[in-house]
Amino acid sequence: MHPATGANRRTVLAGAAALGAAVTLPLTLTSGAAYAAAAGEAAALRTRWHTLLTGGPGLDLADERIAAAVARTGRAATTAAEDLDPSRTDGLFADLTSTTLSNHVTTSFKRLATIATAWAVPGTPQHGDPALRDLLLAGVDWMLTNRYGSGHTRFDNDWDWEIGSALALNDTAVLLHDVLGAERLERVTAAVRHYTPDPNLWRADRQIATGANRVWVSTVVAVNAVLRDDGDALARVRDALSDVEGSGANSVLAFNDRTDGTEGTGEGFYADGSFLQHYKHPYNGGYGKELLNSLSRLLNLLAGTDWTVTDPALDNVRGWVLDGFDPLLARGDVMASVCGREIARPSKQGHASAQTVIEAVLRLIPGFPGETGDTFTALVKQWIAEDTYRDFLEVTDPATLVAALRIIESSVPARGPLVVHKQYPRMDKAAHHRPSFALGVSAYSSRIYTYESIQNENLHGWHLSDGMVLLYTDDLGHYSEDYWPTVDPTRLPGTTVVAGRPADAAGQRTTSTADWAGGTALPGTTLGAYGMELRAYGSTLRGLKSWFCLDDVIACVGSGIGAESGTVETVVENRKLRDPAAALLVDGRPAPAGTDWSAALGGVRWLHLEGTGGYVFPEPTALRGLREERTATWREINLKYGTDTAVTRPYLTLWQDHGTAPTDAGYFWLQAPAASAARTRQWSAAPPVELVSRSTAVHAVRRPADGLLAANFWTAGTAQELTCDGPASVLLRQDGRTLTVALSDPTQLRSSVVLDLARPGLTVAAADPGIRATSTGRGLRITADTAGLHGATLDLTLKRS
Repeated sequence: MHPATGANRRTVLAGAAALGAAVTLPLTLTSGAAYAAAAGEAAALRTRWHTLLTGGPGLDLADERIAAAVARTGRAATTAAEDLDPSRTDGLFADLTSTTLSNHVTTSFKRLATIATAWAVPGTPQHGDPALRDLLLAGVDWMLTNRYGSGHTRFDNDWDWEIGSALALNDTAVLLHDVLGAERLERVTAAVRHYTPDPNLWRADRQIATGANRVWVSTVVAVNAVLRDDGDALARVRDALSDVEGSGANSVLAFNDRTDGTEGTGEGFYADGSFLQHYKHPYNGGYGKELLNSLSRLLNLLAGTDWTVTDPALDNVRGWVLDGFDPLLARGDVMASVCGREIARPSKQGHASAQTVIEAVLRLIPGFPGETGDTFTALVKQWIAEDTYRDFLEVTDPATLVAALRIIESSVPARGPLVVHKQYPRMDKAAHHRPSFALGVSAYSSRIYTYESIQNENLHGWHLSDGMVLLYTDDLGHYSEDYWPTVDPTRLPGTTVVAGRPADAAGQRTTSTADWAGGTALPGTTLGAYGMELRAYGSTLRGLKSWFCLDDVIACVGSGIGAESGTVETVVENRKLRDPAAALLVDGRPAPAGTDWSAALGGVRWLHLEGTGGYVFPEPTALRGLREERTATWREINLKYGTDTAVTRPYLTLWQDHGTAPTDAGYFWLQAPAASAARTRQWSAAPPVELVSRSTAVHAVRRPADGLLAANFWTAGTAQELTCDGPASVLLRQDGRTLTVALSDPTQLRSSVVLDLARPGLTVAAADPGIRATSTGRGLRITADTAGLHGATLDLTLKRS
């Protein structure tokens, strides 16, 4: 293999060569240099990819855990090969015969790759089997003759032709390389190159590839180049990651919001950890994880070669992991609010998405020596240990398992449980982590879409961003085990909705006409104010919604709720019950435990649901309660990947009925996740958070224990000692003689926020750039320059003079 030279040998920005050169798979048994000396660079890189797929020839089968992973590989191949029949004329597999659904092509190639992996992994029943080898070769021939290549017309989804099928066929070719023969290898590489010739472009009309799609097509081109001994193509792959041809505009390594003030494509990672794909869809747990996964493989392939990635923006990967994934993982589950349409795929439940993240970070660790590598090691150790629902070591592949075992045996301690409040202004999401629970809030605005439903997937995602609140407790399988097909999608927890069932996919890929979505957070604490102005799709429903996340209590406030027609509801909770008979206490009295219970609950002061936590209503509130068994199929929410098997799960739903065509309705309750019944009763008698304001100008609450004041200003208004000149989110916290002010502009439109604080005797101790204070007769006037901050929080520390 020869490096590209001259005009084709692009030089990527220098500065991170050490990072790129160090990214090597910890399983590689012989160094890249040794491979090159022995068999040439093409063989060395092919062996490196083969090792990534199989674990290499040195797997320790005496280790029970590795032996179990090898056995899993064999069993997967046995399942994949059940209907493999190259003598068929309608399809290579009996259940994959469609010539209108392109995923049948991809799935056929994926099954071949699964079988080929077992054939190549020592210790499987299939290893080196001559009959299986011949069957695999016949299968590849069948696909090239009947489905895939320049002589065939593509149909349905470009992704399957250019990415899904190409990735799987590349892997199969690497695994079978020594038995393919030169002619068949040429047919394979030519077919892949027919669909995916350029790492910068994709789709039949050759659009510029962005985000995860750019990394996917780059990986396709890279492995194809290795199979063809094409150094020029590898140089283009390396440069495509940084978009050298486009002067960096479509770089997947650079943040979209760059320090020089320029903007990227809008797709990919942002500095706050947000990840957007398909323009305005939050997708960390979907396309984001796939970008990280594919990039980790590609960096392993190119490390230490003439095509090493040396772009200094590669260091942004640290931020992706720490900000874009860690706060969005809850003990093995990726928060559903950032998984897009993948929540409607049965294969993605059961913590499968987090497995992909962990595998990717394991591959990255060797490439980030020192502090970052140790940080990643501590994270991976924690992620693996805290997920007691899905044992990572019992589900991952042999290659990754070896890497994981080495990390687990390292001297770096696990990070420990995450305790943080993290907001994502770039995608209208928030995550709140405490030692006993995690909670996610999902909003949308004029900047972010409601939800995605394309390819006949995620058909009932109507309210996923209407203020949905997802609670993660020690019931680690809550959002697995068929939650998404069986939950009532018209009553998702936390949402305010007009009762009724929209048409499938109604409102998908739409933005709101409202700008206010976001909040503010105090750094180093689990204190945050979050909110959204709700302007619902398809109705006249309007409302203002706030969540004040104050350590172990979330104060939920709503006002200005109205609609010209329809019954309006705000959903307090909608919980899939781990125990169908879980006790519900209503003001201390047990409600019936049967699955057919429905009741109007008048003047409720507090509720407690066993295994979930408590709900305190400082103002006695009328609620509706419902226990039911819900039956559905995955096909109802996903025509493409769903199944027709009916599943039934028990649910408890609690909601506040605002009536028909309400005007200026509201709500206020305290959610206490994981709290005991005794603690909930105690807080009902002496609420730990008090309501200050629930108007259409401002929502505000106060915590009596320390005087903390949290406020969301929808317009100019006053909340006790705070007066604001317009939309803003503010936290005010005193600690001894120090007072901390945190504020933001959740509309992301204001050039400045002016806040009057009626507390005399304070002077500035520290301030973020762009925030300042001047004395007034009653206290201080705080002015924050918010232009260009995109909703980020500014902090000011005051002290008594």
